[in-house]
Amino acid sequence: MRQAHEETGRQIYLVGLGMGNPDTLTLAGRDAIAQSQLVIGARRLLDAVSQAGMMPERATQLEAVRTEDIAQALLDAQAACACVLFSGDTGFHSGATLLVRRLKELAHEGKLPAKAQVIPGISSLSYLCSRLGVSWQDAHVVSLHGRSGNPAGAVQTHGKTFFLTGGATKAQDVCRALVDAGLGQARAWVGERLSYPDERLAQGTAAELAQMDFGDLAVVLVVNHRPIRRPSEAPGLADDSFVRDGHTPMTKEEVRTLAVSKLRLAQDSVVWDVGAGTGSVSVELALAACAGQVYAIERDPGACALLEENRDRFGLTNLHVVAGTAPGVLSGLPAPDRVFVGGSAGGLDGIVAAALAANPQVRIVATAVTLETVAALLAALGQEGLTGLEVVQVAVARARTAGPYHLMTGQNPVYLFCAHGASADPRRGADAR
Repeated sequence: MRQAHEETGRQIYLVGLGMGNPDTLTLAGRDAIAQSQLVIGARRLLDAVSQAGMMPERATQLEAVRTEDIAQALLDAQAACACVLFSGDTGFHSGATLLVRRLKELAHEGKLPAKAQVIPGISSLSYLCSRLGVSWQDAHVVSLHGRSGNPAGAVQTHGKTFFLTGGATKAQDVCRALVDAGLGQARAWVGERLSYPDERLAQGTAAELAQMDFGDLAVVLVVNHRPIRRPSEAPGLADDSFVRDGHTPMTKEEVRTLAVSKLRLAQDSVVWDVGAGTGSVSVELALAACAGQVYAIERDPGACALLEENRDRFGLTNLHVVAGTAPGVLSGLPAPDRVFVGGSAGGLDGIVAAALAANPQVRIVATAVTLETVAALLAALGQEGLTGLEVVQVAVARARTAGPYHLMTGQNPVYLFCAHGASADPRRGADAR
């Protein structure tokens, strides 16, 4: 490190302090702090370094956490060597990422003739798993620090999920979300104030931990021994995967696969499936948008019962059955990123209008079998606010045996209609966020 400092004239170190206890700081990090005339960071990190006797005697301490504040301090500083402290690992959901980007911009503009070196620390993920004696290379990582998310969607589709918490979302909130989704018996661990003298490790079911209180400096690890997986990596569940009653309509496998593809789903998409019928499309959507939410709207009570049975068959906690007729029941639902219309019961114009009102960037995909529905969709999806209209006809034929021969039997041709909000990016389909 000293060699790099001498060659560049000015040196900036971005140091991951580990869990906050100086015992988790690497030797490289200690060396960087020891060289510095200016040390910048959050107050608790500055205090931790000072209390451990590692703060250089003549170093100036500056409390700052915002990227711009830190960058400006580095621009103003005359120190030959400066150090910025970060908690945890600089490459693991760290503010160091934004600062590195900003420092590169300043260097490119010729405003900061200094070399920045990043020194990683120990992440809360690796530390907690080491304390529990478990591996973490197979963990799915979700950050809920200062943001919302869908904990249940992550847990139900992964065998091991790690959550960073803080701000409005605490560890107990994650566990309560799992309880609400029917995952209360999942095994979970909470690590609070890791590495500090008052470190706390709590374990139990999500339901048990949901009754406890944890602070901002807490992380959660959840194990699900039976995560939901597709039978194969490719979309397109077989028709016989679903429970049927013989009279409720079901979108067949080939058309269903194309329709889901045309929706251009993201993992966290919110989707309305209007006229959901048996629920075959709803199930495919919920599997694809595993961290999102799918609302299956159906007016027939018998079909709603089938929907619930197929939802439970696949264990999909992010699939919600909404009984009622659209567009009337749509007003109370979360705004959709995507809408699939398999049946409209004559309310197509109202359904499209409700979707656009909820999200002007929405992407809509609809199917039609009759020419009357084709005409209605042409009119509804051609209205103001929608663009990029695409129409595809799908004609599927399946083989049947006749003695030693195989004959192809044609199915009803199906029309697929696609359109998106006029303000949406056609390359991404639609994005409300």
